[in-house]
Amino acid sequence: MKTVRLGCGAGYAGDRLEPAIELAERGDLDYLIFECLAERTIALAQHEKLKHPELGFDPLLERRIRSVLKTCWERGVRIVSNMGAANPVEGARRIAGIARELGLNGLRIAAITGDDVLHIVNNDQYRLVETQRPISELNGSLVSANAYLGAGPLVAALRQDAHVVITGRVSDPALVLAPLIYEFDWPMDDWVRLGRGVLVGHLLECAGQITGGYFADPGMKEVPDLARLGFPIAEVKADGNAVLSKVDGSGGLLSVATCKEQLVYEVHDPSGYLTPDVVADFSAVKFNLLSEDRVEVTGGGGRERPRQLKVSVGFLDGYIGEGQISYAGLNARKRAELAASVVGSRLELIDLKPREIRFDLIGVSALHGDSLSQHTADPYEVRLRVAAKMHTLDEACQIGNEVECLLTCGPYGGGGAVKSVRQLVTMKSTYVAQELICPDIHLIEV
Repeated sequence: MKTVRLGCGAGYAGDRLEPAIELAERGDLDYLIFECLAERTIALAQHEKLKHPELGFDPLLERRIRSVLKTCWERGVRIVSNMGAANPVEGARRIAGIARELGLNGLRIAAITGDDVLHIVNNDQYRLVETQRPISELNGSLVSANAYLGAGPLVAALRQDAHVVITGRVSDPALVLAPLIYEFDWPMDDWVRLGRGVLVGHLLECAGQITGGYFADPGMKEVPDLARLGFPIAEVKADGNAVLSKVDGSGGLLSVATCKEQLVYEVHDPSGYLTPDVVADFSAVKFNLLSEDRVEVTGGGGRERPRQLKVSVGFLDGYIGEGQISYAGLNARKRAELAASVVGSRLELIDLKPREIRFDLIGVSALHGDSLSQHTADPYEVRLRVAAKMHTLDEACQIGNEVECLLTCGPYGGGGAVKSVRQLVTMKSTYVAQELICPDIHLIEV
């Protein structure tokens, strides 16, 4: 019975390179997937492209591709990735340049476009789901609007014999689903098998998370050799069921528990996981440990796809000004609390009105607030963080300046003060009818 082997070489834009090289060299793969695009990532990429039209693809694209392309070409491994971000065509050109340097004649690269729908949604007809404000009200602050494409255009690219497929915004599982549709010739309305393909894609898409990353808890959940974490492989059958594994001898852990944690990761309703290709149903999924680091997954399903596509809308939303300072020794917490109150009073005195502001005692209350972070012993050291959302760059700079002034104008013992300012790109959502989206395939042959 035919099987398809897919490995995931990245779960986010800054992920490690070595596990992908290991997969290319030792994974015996048919496909190597790089999932590198978060919602905010593409808005930042669009912002970069506005300033530099030749950029906007993943900053690590060339480094990643250079590390695996020759090996994949020699071993017949196709590469599928969303590293194109806001500029898949230029990303494809960069890949072609690397292929020429490596002497890989005959390589075909497909860039998928069509996810950029800014021209469609920038009017009074479309509203942000979270606020119900018309998108047109964002005026000059609007940076991006990218629809989540499905597997269809990726399948079409593979049918045109593309060895590398690079996209912008597609649903994360589509990077895995597309090769399965292509290899097994699944109909685009076979909801059960499409749902199972989405299940496999969802399990793989965060790379090391299913092999022990974001899982380890010393004394509770032990994971061996996290420094050499191996990334996952799925061996998928024509019915969509699969066996998950990793490269023999690599670090990490692939178990029923790691699979279950990844299954529910960022899933609101396991019985109705919305994707552009199918509404996947994970409610009857079963995991069976076959042997060490080898888990069978069965039981996924699905039903008819949604008629609308989610669109991530990015816009400039002011600036974040931040300052941090540390206090140590006896009574450190009380001194940090006094420092926070001093900054709050100073902002009132200089008539600076933040849109939002946080005073966090890192190590005491920063993550869960005072109510959930109570403990009996005061810490020996604590770091105060003040962060505020401001309208202008100048206002944001003043936040860090006030924290830095605590070095000479605040409680004793403060040190290690740092300050920073960054422009804020905010993400909201809207929806566009599927039939309004027209993906294109741009082929480059080396």
